[in-house]
Order: sequence, then C-alpha cells, then structure tokens
Amino acid sequence: MTEPGLYHLLFISGALFFAGIYGFFTRRNLVTMLMSVELILNSVNLNFIAFNKYLWPGKMEGLFFTLFIIAIAAAEAAVAIAIIINVYRTHQSIDVEKAEEMKY
Repeated sequence: MTEPGLYHLLFISGALFFAGIYGFFTRRNLVTMLMSVELILNSVNLNFIAFNKYLWPGKMEGLFFTLFIIAIAAAEAAVAIAIIINVYRTHQSIDVEKAEEMKY
C-alpha cells in the first residue's frame, strides 16, 4: 500500500476545515459548534504534520506546533464545556438563540 502524498493530506485537511466552518455557521447547538471548532483545529494540525513531513522532513517545528495546539484545544474545550454547563443551568437550553441575553 502506497503512502498518501502531500496533496492527499491537504485535500483531507481542507475537507475537515470546511466541514468545521459549515458546522459552526449552520448549527445552533453550542456543543456542535464546539465540535466544529475542534474539527477546524484538527485540520490545522494535519496541515502542520503534512508540511513538516514533506517539506522539512528533518525538522520538528510542525510537530511542536501540533502538540501546542492540542494542549490549547484541550484547555479551550474544558473552558467551553464549563460555560455550556452554566448556560444550560440558567437557560435550560444550549441553543445559541436562547443564550443571546448574555450579551447585556
């Protein structure tokens, strides 16, 4: 079995990115919006790994950036889930339209 090339990985990464963008802009549920942001971050990680492997194979910068993004994404998910739980406690819903009064 042949290993995928750079263009294949970039195509998969682009598909993940646009699926995340589509999910973020079309869904009204806070949890699905959070999952869409995670899809976007995973597509960025895939780009870093692909470019690191094919363009700079002897360097480790892409891997370090990926590990840093994973750590930031874990912290972001923990904070976002805590906010979602608090929104659910106050509004009895995790719909974005119902949480609109938090702006004021």
